[in-house]
Amino acid sequence: MNPIFALIDCNSFFVSCEKVFQPHLEGQPVIVLSSNDGCAIARSNEAKALGIQMGAPLFKIQNILRKNRVKVFSSNFSLYGDMSARVMETLKTFSPSLEVYSIDEAFLDLSSLREEELFSYGSQIRKIVKLWTGIPVSIGMGSTKTLAKVANHIAKKHPFGCYVLTKLEDIEEVLRTFPLQEVWGIGRQWSKKLSYVGLRTAWDLAQADIDWIRKTFNLSLARTALELKGLPCSNIEGLVSSKKSIISSRSFGKSVKSFEDLQEAISFHASKVAQKLRQQKSVTALLNVFIRTNPFHAEGAYYTNSCIVPLIFPSQDTAVLIKAARAGLEKIFNKGLDYKKVGVMALSLASEDQIPVSIFQNSKDLLKRQTLLKTLDKLNGQFGRDSLFFASEGVHKTWCSKVSLKSPSFTQDWTQLPRVR
Repeated sequence: MNPIFALIDCNSFFVSCEKVFQPHLEGQPVIVLSSNDGCAIARSNEAKALGIQMGAPLFKIQNILRKNRVKVFSSNFSLYGDMSARVMETLKTFSPSLEVYSIDEAFLDLSSLREEELFSYGSQIRKIVKLWTGIPVSIGMGSTKTLAKVANHIAKKHPFGCYVLTKLEDIEEVLRTFPLQEVWGIGRQWSKKLSYVGLRTAWDLAQADIDWIRKTFNLSLARTALELKGLPCSNIEGLVSSKKSIISSRSFGKSVKSFEDLQEAISFHASKVAQKLRQQKSVTALLNVFIRTNPFHAEGAYYTNSCIVPLIFPSQDTAVLIKAARAGLEKIFNKGLDYKKVGVMALSLASEDQIPVSIFQNSKDLLKRQTLLKTLDKLNGQFGRDSLFFASEGVHKTWCSKVSLKSPSFTQDWTQLPRVR
C-alpha cells in the first residue's frame, strides 16, 4: 500500500469565516486586518485582483479601499478558532489519521484508497466541508507531505479545487516549473542561497545529490529533497500534539503607562495560558513574563525585559498563574514608560497525569480547585468565551488591541447571532 497524503487548506480562511455569517459579502472585495488594525492579513479573490498585497499597511491602501468600496474587518480570532474547530471535526470523518497543521490547514492519510479513487474522494471532502461549515477548501494529494503541498498550490487555481500529484510524469512536469521559494519550508531567503549553486526549481532540488545537500546545507533540506522525489520522511502526527510551550501576548491598542493597567493585561494573558494548558491537559513549572515599549517610537529609549518565575508546584490553575505573572511584572516594570506589549509564556510543560500530588498540597483543596476550573471552562464553553473571568483581568480592558471594525461574535454570543427577517 503506497502512502497518500492529502493537504486540506481553507481558502482565504479569515475572509471565508466572515462570509459564512454575512452572505451578502459574497463576490465583494473583503480584507481582514491584523491586531490593532495594522495591515491586511487575509484577502478575498476580489481584493487580490485590486492589487492589495498580503501584509499591506492599512494607511497605504486607504485610497484603494475607498475607491472600490472594499469591506474591511478587524481580526475576530475567537470566531476563526471556532470555525477552524468545525472544519477539523468534519475532516475527522474522512480518515482516522488527521494532523492539524495550522488554524486553516490539515493533513489526512488516504493511503487506504486506490489511485483512481483519490480525485472523487477529494471532491467529496470539499463538498461536505462546504456544506457542513460553509468554508471552501482546496485539496492537494501526493505520496509525501511536500508533494501534497505542491499539489495544493496547484489546486487553489484548479477549477475543481482538487489536484492529485502521484504519477511520475506529472510530478516531473509540475516540479520543472515550480519555483523553489514556493516549496514547503524553503521560502524566499533560502531560494536565493540555493540559486547561487544552480538550484532554481523544485525539480533541480529533487535531482540534486542528497549527501551533498546534507553536507552543504542541512538535514532538513535533504529531507525536503527526498520528499520531492516521492520518498516520505514524515508521517501523520495525529490530531492533537501537545505544545512544548504556550504563549499569550498582544500589542496594546494604545500605549499604556499605568502599572494597574499592565497588571490587568498580564492577568488576562496568564488566564489565557491557563485555559490552553487545561485544554491540552498540561501543567507548567515556569512562567516567562515579558514587557516592551514601542521600538518605533521616535521619543524615548526602547525598553524590553523579561522575568522567569518558577512555580512552587507545576500548575494549570488560573489563580496560581495570575499571581506568579503579576509577581514577575513587578520585577521588570519601569515607571514612566509608554508600554506597547506584554505577554506570558508557559515553559517546562508536562502532562497533568505525570505530576504526583506533593505531601505539602492539600488533596481536598486541590480537588475543589480542579472542579471549580472545570466548571469555569464548561460555562465559558456553553455561554461564550470570557462569560466568566477573574476580576484581576479587568472589566473594561481599555488597554485591549484596537478592533474598531470587528464583526459580531456569531458563534459565542446568543445576542449577536444573525437575524433572518
